[in-house]
Amino acid sequence: MANPEHPRRRFLHLAAGAVATAAGSRIAMAQTYPSRPVRIIVGFAPGGPTDVFARVMAQWLSDQLSQQFVVENRPGASSNIATEMVVNAPPDGYTLLLTAPANTINTTLYDKLSFNFSRDIVPVASIVRTIYVMVVNPAIPANTVPEFISYAKGNRGKVNMASAGSGTPQHVAGELFKMMTGIEMVHVPYRGAVPALTDLISGQVHVMFDNMTSSLEFIRAGKLRALAVTTVTRSVLLPNIPTINDFVPGFEASAQFGLGAPKNTPAEIVAKLNREINAGLADPKIKQRFADLAAVVLPGSPGQFGNLIAEETEKWAKVVKFSGAKPD
Repeated sequence: MANPEHPRRRFLHLAAGAVATAAGSRIAMAQTYPSRPVRIIVGFAPGGPTDVFARVMAQWLSDQLSQQFVVENRPGASSNIATEMVVNAPPDGYTLLLTAPANTINTTLYDKLSFNFSRDIVPVASIVRTIYVMVVNPAIPANTVPEFISYAKGNRGKVNMASAGSGTPQHVAGELFKMMTGIEMVHVPYRGAVPALTDLISGQVHVMFDNMTSSLEFIRAGKLRALAVTTVTRSVLLPNIPTINDFVPGFEASAQFGLGAPKNTPAEIVAKLNREINAGLADPKIKQRFADLAAVVLPGSPGQFGNLIAEETEKWAKVVKFSGAKPD
């Protein structure tokens, strides 16, 4: 008489074999990866800091992995076009996304997206953190953050805050400042940082929370006054300028950039990319290249990057709801 357990044992044996085969296939894929060019999709135009971050890492990965990593710029809809493109790409490690602050802000800023960034993009590696600086027109009678807060409270509705556009990192950084200090500032969105800075220098607007890279030359020339940087530690580029956190405890606003991949990308490929990227971030030449852009390297595991994305998404969700910001 046949043993009734035999079919079950055979099934379990086959199932275990299938799992082992799948695992072996993934490991083999990671060992041979990449076997053809890899695309890094950037949701912004060429030439800006985000594009440069992608190209620096693309060159490093190309050199280390003996395969070409190509940057493709797909600007539009505050990086949503690029993100959707990667979300819908095959999860094989050959299409990657240069993640930016817009990804965590857009989760709340946009009512209807065809994807869920936190769910549909797998964190691969963080790359850098960039710093914003709170700058004012020199005519504003404030040399410190407390003096600016007092000035704004005494001139309710009269202080104009410039930004590179509604929902941009500069905008939400300013809204976070408003939320934490209780002051009023009138938001004036521009089509990019350049026209905003032009009007700030001419006195048409009064304050801006800008990328340090674009404001630094004007600060050094005396055309803008830096009150504070937005990170919890001072910047080596402006060592004498305090942090907002020194006066508004808990304030922090910075931009984190990294690489992401479509969900279900094999963990072995994610681990391989993470390992190579962290090696690049330890290279003195790459660290200096990023430092020249007022960026600090941000090494870490995929899990740590995922935690950072979750924290930033939660923080900016509160600020977007507080401000009532809507996309341009």
